[in-house]
Amino acid sequence: MNISENCVASFHYTLTDGSGKVLDSSEGHEPLSYLHGAGNIIPGLEDALVGKVVGDKLNVSVNAAEAYGLRDDSLVQELPSNMFTGIDNIEVGMEFHAETEQGLQVVTVTKVEGDQVTIDGNHPLAGVDLTFDVEITEVRAATEEELNHGHAHGAGGHHHH
Repeated sequence: MNISENCVASFHYTLTDGSGKVLDSSEGHEPLSYLHGAGNIIPGLEDALVGKVVGDKLNVSVNAAEAYGLRDDSLVQELPSNMFTGIDNIEVGMEFHAETEQGLQVVTVTKVEGDQVTIDGNHPLAGVDLTFDVEITEVRAATEEELNHGHAHGAGGHHHH
């Protein structure tokens, strides 16, 4: 069976950035499963997997625009630290959920200087060209339930939390 609309595909992957640094990998874990055509994975990778079959190995380069988007400098803000109520020690790397005009967004603290805190609402991989080393491990028809839910369900069924 080839990867196509309304099928569930599973694959092992290693994700690297432009310098070859490994950012993420499924090694030692279950393969990643997704419902093809439902936007579960980044568009540039999903497009590259169309028509592939079990056992296929491929190396997919995805430019930033087709991955997590380009960096948007308007998502970087300096805020007074007193806006972070209930947190005694704000440190670089902390993530917060912020209510924005676009809905709930994760922001990361990138700089703390005196009582000024710089936050960045960009995805950590925004502006980064990515390379995926992929091996397809399973391709099957999606179940009715998976199609209704818009994502793949793991072994033994899917549990919503």
